[in-house]
Amino acid sequence: MFVSKRGFSLIALLIALSIAGILSACNNSGGGPAASSSVSLQGAGATFPNPLYQKWLSEYSKLHPNVRIDYQSIGSGGGIKQIQAQTVDFGASDAPMKDEDLKAASSEILHVPTVLGAVVITYNLAGTSKTLNFSPEVIADIFLGKITKWNDPRIVADNSGVTLPSADITVVHRSDGSGTSAVFTDYLSKVSGEWKTKVGTGTSPSWPIGIGGKGNEGVTGQVKNTPNTIGYVELAYAVQNKLPVGHVKNSSGTFIEPTIDAVTAAAAASVATTPDDLRVSITNAAGPQAYPISSYTYILVYKNQKDAAKGKALVDFLWWGLHDGEGFAKELQYAPLPADIVKRAEAKINSVTASGAPLRQG
Repeated sequence: MFVSKRGFSLIALLIALSIAGILSACNNSGGGPAASSSVSLQGAGATFPNPLYQKWLSEYSKLHPNVRIDYQSIGSGGGIKQIQAQTVDFGASDAPMKDEDLKAASSEILHVPTVLGAVVITYNLAGTSKTLNFSPEVIADIFLGKITKWNDPRIVADNSGVTLPSADITVVHRSDGSGTSAVFTDYLSKVSGEWKTKVGTGTSPSWPIGIGGKGNEGVTGQVKNTPNTIGYVELAYAVQNKLPVGHVKNSSGTFIEPTIDAVTAAAAASVATTPDDLRVSITNAAGPQAYPISSYTYILVYKNQKDAAKGKALVDFLWWGLHDGEGFAKELQYAPLPADIVKRAEAKINSVTASGAPLRQG
């Protein structure tokens, strides 16, 4: 059969268009955006879980190269402010948002717990190799400025057989709005009436004494580089910097090392009484094995997402974090969530919508 040059060109064009159509259909299968399209998400907040979140983002990007997620560890106070102002796609905080902060937001914000961690007492004391014990009242009085020497009789009483120097204690605390501070001061308010009256609980308390450091990183640096200091940080920061970690007497009267199992025990004591919105304090938990300065940490998200593509990327990432991401928790000194809390967090993620339609079902 004879085909003119013009006819041959027309046939070639039709074939090319057909192939292009097939490829386009394949790329857009499932009715969603093209696979080559990319989504960028910005988060900010707590320094407490930052080592874990950076690991999550690194691993998740390998699986989903078209989803770019950036997280800035600016402190829980900053994370709450930015999610309220909608300058980030998600916030993060160790301390649950207060009722007045939730009311100040433009619409409903959900708390999605991710992992549990320990706020630890860390110190820099030359010549003391044995791990120190700290009673609740002693910790409170050190941070109130009432105990000023390392060889104070009350510290000595908790540490039989340890020779402590007569050096002045230098207290280090957070200088920024901090969920770690909120957890720590929540604990101190439960164990010391004087602390509760004079200082209270909050992300930015008015510290009676001490020097400040920005973020868990800043406090860790101050303690590591300044002799005779004492401070409070998330466990991972002390471990990574090879700083000693004190044992704290719990509500059962036992000096407890801040291990993953001890944090899990603190959470287990409160699972049954955790409210529907998952905002809960687990400091000074009951139980002989519970570490008393333990906490959940949360990612904060708007229940109604303005951008469906971003919202879908966010809920998919959160779902991955609750399941696959939990597998990285222990190696970075965090405790995975209790199974019942995972189920309840799943329900929170499944409730996120855009224009009234759920972004994830299952």
